[in-house]
Amino acid sequence: MTDTVTDRFLRYVVIDTQSDAKSPTQPSTEKQKNLGRLLVEELLAIGLSDAHLDEHGYIYATIPSNTDKQVPVICFCSHMDTAPDFSGTDVKPQIVRNYGGGDIRLTADPQQIIRVVDHPALEDQLGNDLITTDGTTLLGADDKAGIAEIMTAAQFLVANPEIRHGTIKILFTPDEEIGRGVDKVDLAKLGAKFAYTMDGSTAGHIEDETFSADGVEIRIQGVAIHPGFALGKMENAIKIAGAIVDRLPRDVAPETTSGKEGFVHPTGVTGSMEKAAISLIVRDFSDRGLARKEAMIEAIVREVMAGYPGSTYTFEITKQYRNMKVVLDRHPEIVDHAVEAIRRAGMEPVRGSIRGGTDGSRLSFMGLPCPNIFAGGHAFHSPLEWVSRQDMEKAVKTIVELAKVWEERA
Repeated sequence: MTDTVTDRFLRYVVIDTQSDAKSPTQPSTEKQKNLGRLLVEELLAIGLSDAHLDEHGYIYATIPSNTDKQVPVICFCSHMDTAPDFSGTDVKPQIVRNYGGGDIRLTADPQQIIRVVDHPALEDQLGNDLITTDGTTLLGADDKAGIAEIMTAAQFLVANPEIRHGTIKILFTPDEEIGRGVDKVDLAKLGAKFAYTMDGSTAGHIEDETFSADGVEIRIQGVAIHPGFALGKMENAIKIAGAIVDRLPRDVAPETTSGKEGFVHPTGVTGSMEKAAISLIVRDFSDRGLARKEAMIEAIVREVMAGYPGSTYTFEITKQYRNMKVVLDRHPEIVDHAVEAIRRAGMEPVRGSIRGGTDGSRLSFMGLPCPNIFAGGHAFHSPLEWVSRQDMEKAVKTIVELAKVWEERA
């Protein structure tokens, strides 16, 4: 097999793997296994004889060690699902060859334009080949770019045994986009000591810090009565919910924060006159910051509810994931080796933070320290998503160099 990373990427993105947060199953959608079965076939064809897809939608495979050194077992991980935010059905990838600069108008929906002013990373892509959608779906570079890169690097390592490396594990997960990416992963079977998700964006970047994340669910019990007899009696749960949402600070929202600033973000409001519910996500880079924001939300709820003496509420916090930097700082060699690999692959390494989370966030706290390396995609979860062929090739080279660095420094 001599497939390039672009060959693989174009093959993978046309397979619909959108996850579904409303589904109780794992994986949340059976169609994720369609890509999984293809990947297993290709891993077996490469020569990874233990490659398999389990009942929960996880793929495990091993590149055996070819060195006498005792090298820590490392893992490369990406997720197969695409986000529910925008359609992932009938993806039609388009290639803009030798990009000459300027805005990119997408072919099937002229209203969808990838504008340089909104996507300044395009300025670093002159002369590169860019892959976009036709404007009617997302692309799926998040994270099929990462999958294609790991697959291509695996093929390269197997085909070039003179490159010395320790045992390398491959893990592809379902349902990352809905927060369940590692719910049923078998770490004992995986057998890795350290890992890397290939799920970042800009070439050369490695991220060793994420948000800490919680979900908040507020349920309101109002007072329902016939509106013709409601004077002084009705307490409409919909209006109570609206008053709570309206009082959330506008300067602590995703659309008004950046860098290391956290936020509070309502993701859903449902209800009737009698009952209503508000779902929110809370993000901060520290647990203390999370607690402050959650206390602020509940204070707002109490203030609003004071005006509705006949109504009641419940306030539930669900832990989602925590900042992986707490774990990674105990193992500085993981990031140091990645920084060296990125440098050897011809880029200036950039360490940063993710205003979000990856499978690596939870894996780190499950005992598998796991920073995040770039995969090259941009404008995730939208029809404006794009990735460059050259950046994916740089990611492949980074994986290969990283395998070498671990062996050399063992």
